Amino acid sequence: MVDASLPVIDLSLAETDPDRLHAELLAAGRDVGFFYLTGHGVDDALFDRALATAREFFAQPDAVKDEVSQLRSPQFRGYTRVGGELTNGRTDWREQIDLGPDRDPIAGAEGFWNLQGPNLWPSSPAGFREIFTDWSDTLTGVGMRLLQHWAIALGARPDVFEAAFEQPETLTKLVRYPGDDAQTQGVGAHKDSGVLTLLLAEPGSAGLQVQAGADEWIDATPIPYAFIVNIGELLEVATGGVLRATLHRVLSPPAGTDRISVPFFLNPRLDAQIPVLDVAHSGPGVEADPNNPIFTTYGENAWKARLRAHPDVAARHHGIAPSGPGAAY
Repeated sequence: MVDASLPVIDLSLAETDPDRLHAELLAAGRDVGFFYLTGHGVDDALFDRALATAREFFAQPDAVKDEVSQLRSPQFRGYTRVGGELTNGRTDWREQIDLGPDRDPIAGAEGFWNLQGPNLWPSSPAGFREIFTDWSDTLTGVGMRLLQHWAIALGARPDVFEAAFEQPETLTKLVRYPGDDAQTQGVGAHKDSGVLTLLLAEPGSAGLQVQAGADEWIDATPIPYAFIVNIGELLEVATGGVLRATLHRVLSPPAGTDRISVPFFLNPRLDAQIPVLDVAHSGPGVEADPNNPIFTTYGENAWKARLRAHPDVAARHHGIAPSGPGAAY
């Protein structure tokens, strides 16, 4: 284990020292692909409500949570029991609920257009839908501000990414990792298949690790009211590897404990292609992985990830039996 910490970046520097902000964003994106974000303007109370509501949801009986089982959703929305998701073909030891934009499904949809549709909203706890709709809207704003500042730092127009995000395909997950000494893989090592991830991790918890070398991992210990931010595969593609997506994993907590986290994935329209910036030639490029191809259209990346992570839903609703290793959210 590497005794090191991730960079801490204060987004409020945009108002007082933007040059410093841009330099720090470039360095964090180039060197590690992960950092803590402070000064983001999200109210502490919203952090607290999100974590408390997530805990309240997971504390309910299985029968209640299963009322919104993901097995009922062709769009891969809703609740997944412990052991119901895979990363690289191995079982992840966590339970979760997936929430995306509430939209009408597309009749006769093919491929990634099957991802458009409604959420399965639980009837309890009270206020669940309102809290996490507010959460998604608020974090979309934070994520778009980051993309604007990265664009400026890379010498592009601040609005270069905006057209791709006119109807973003965001994803919010509420996740609980139950403690189990017989399990080590909370989530297996993977890269996120979208653009940008903002993670709310429960203060005082442990388990998230970021790869720092072939066999070296950094502990990403939560900082209260700060997000842990990481770059997805599509932002790496857009910058030719100047900003890099980094492997990360979650270790299961010890028996008798658990861990709550709320990752938010900022992604563009399903049919959007992220623009490749003019600075891309200065980066190291993007390493090809035949087991995990990166598609330039976001929906293809997302479809690939869902099919591999949730083969039961893929088989039930889409008649697809995925095989082989792959990335998962």
